[in-house]
Amino acid sequence: MPKPSRILLVAALAGLLLGPLDLIAQRELPYPWANLANSSAVWAIAAFAVGRWVGRQRFWPALAAVICLLVAVESYYAAASLIQNDSWENLWGEATLLWLGFGALAGVIFGTAGAWSRDGEGVLRHVSQAVPSAVLLAEAAVLWQRSGNHDGSYRTDSLQTAAINAVLAILVLFWVSRGVRERGLALLAAVPLGVIGFGAFALAGFGA
Repeated sequence: MPKPSRILLVAALAGLLLGPLDLIAQRELPYPWANLANSSAVWAIAAFAVGRWVGRQRFWPALAAVICLLVAVESYYAAASLIQNDSWENLWGEATLLWLGFGALAGVIFGTAGAWSRDGEGVLRHVSQAVPSAVLLAEAAVLWQRSGNHDGSYRTDSLQTAAINAVLAILVLFWVSRGVRERGLALLAAVPLGVIGFGAFALAGFGA
């Protein structure tokens, strides 16, 4: 396991990069790619990656992932204030506090899953390897559902982003798993986990 001081430093630096890069990508990339920058699934996978890097060691993968996401939320709003003159009060506003809450919860879940995906055994390992694909599939389903409430370019962009998410869900399996059997099991687990994730997105209000 990396040293605790290194874990804390890397987690904080990852968050400092994630927030501003998210904002800049939203501003500069064309749609539908800009939607990926504003993707909860991408942020969740960042937490997963941090946890996977730390490895399965007590509370450290979850803590590192939480730090990453909390710093990312604040650095996002700080970058928005610097780049596009948004209010600095957004750093402690009601919406920010909500995102910080989501970040803490997602950090625990995805950071832990990231560690188990590398160092876990048996069913626990396969299910954890399915988590990043599942969140991408869940978000794809949310985008597909949301597209039905709109017309024109919004609908087109949402459907295109949903398709990109579905492709990424398959590709990410090649990162987290090895061999045909392991990838097949992870893919099978990703489907029911994706359904659960879709329900979680809906409860959180992302499906509107």
